[in-house]
Amino acid sequence: MKKRQSFNDPKAIAHDMLQAIAGEPVGTTSVKRETSNTPTKNPAAVALGRLGGLKGGKARAAKLSATKRTRIAKQAAQSRWRKNGA
Repeated sequence: MKKRQSFNDPKAIAHDMLQAIAGEPVGTTSVKRETSNTPTKNPAAVALGRLGGLKGGKARAAKLSATKRTRIAKQAAQSRWRKNGA
């Protein structure tokens, strides 16, 4: 099932409602919809964060003891089983 996008623009919502009442396809509107108010990200900061994220898991795994890794893995497995409804 396709997920619907929610918009907060009252004009666009009213336009879609009128289209639905008139029997026209909903969503074919000339009203411009604003999908995001977030500013664009700084590419240098994104690259730096990705670089740290790529090494983080391996570095953490390397310094953990075998028993600690086993405990973390068991906890993760239990969490997955609980989450899936078992």
